[in-house]
Amino acid sequence: MDRYLVFGHPVRHSKSPFIHTLFARQTQQELEYGLAEPAVDEFADSLRSFFAEGGKGCNVTVPFKEQTFALVDRLSPRAKRAGAVNTIKLTDDGVLLGDNTDGAGLVADLKAHGVILTGCRILLLGAGGAARGALAPLLAELPSELVIANRTHAKAEQLAAEFHDLGGVMAQRYELLEGVFDLIINSTSASLQGELPPLAPALIHADIAIYDMMYGTSDTPFIGWARQQGACQVMDGLGMLVEQAAEAFTVWRGIRPGTQQVLRELKRNLGTL
Repeated sequence: MDRYLVFGHPVRHSKSPFIHTLFARQTQQELEYGLAEPAVDEFADSLRSFFAEGGKGCNVTVPFKEQTFALVDRLSPRAKRAGAVNTIKLTDDGVLLGDNTDGAGLVADLKAHGVILTGCRILLLGAGGAARGALAPLLAELPSELVIANRTHAKAEQLAAEFHDLGGVMAQRYELLEGVFDLIINSTSASLQGELPPLAPALIHADIAIYDMMYGTSDTPFIGWARQQGACQVMDGLGMLVEQAAEAFTVWRGIRPGTQQVLRELKRNLGTL
């Protein structure tokens, strides 16, 4: 039976085995999907051993995405742009192909929620790996403008410069943000620490869409704060998790699973439905 894993540290909390088991059942694919939690300095050896022992593919999560970028044999265009790999496929000719499905998963989830990205004015909070993975897929949807804000402004400027060839993207300091945004995406990990990005409440209005890439069994701090400011459409990253997994499954198996029923099952599993 074909074997797949998710590598991370820590990774025991991962819902990827649950999701991919449902995808396999839905598409009648025979595979098994497990967890691997090597020490940070043992990741490269663990990855090589997995494929040497017959592994077909894997997902990679924190803190290994950037490290994986240098370990694969070939990069997909979107992985090359993102500067990080979250999906590896062993091709028929024995090549380890690195891909990045995070941005595609984000865009798919936003569309599933009815968010129209074309012509949209987007504010992206954060300039780390999550933001980098999201930029090319977001810009491919032709927003009117995409503004990056980050606590370290120089990192936002650097990121905007790297992706400027793909569309209207710029960096701005938090305190200088102005105008009406249609969508704010929080790609920072602030919610994991119970913190908030330093965003002015005046930027939140009733018609704005709010998206936090983090998720939990209740509102993230950012989503809770946005609700208090009057935002009506708020979304967490659980749908992105399922959509990026579906993209990875498609890379591996050549068949795209449906996501909405799996998302409902995941919410039941988490006790949020």
